[in-house]
Amino acid sequence: MMPREKWTDERLDDLQAEMRAGFARVDGEIKELRREMNAMNRNMIAGFFVIVAAIIGSNAALIASNAF
Repeated sequence: MMPREKWTDERLDDLQAEMRAGFARVDGEIKELRREMNAMNRNMIAGFFVIVAAIIGSNAALIASNAF
């Protein structure tokens, strides 16, 4: 394929429209990825607190069982 020597105004307008659509698509994908990452972050934080509560509860049960 030979490179174009000249670009018409119509061809440049088409290129500009394609680039805008591409950037809009990438922007939408980045926003979706950000939402998914925020949801995963919330799940990880909640999981951390559940694990800490389980550790504290099991230690409390162990201490209580040894006290009596």
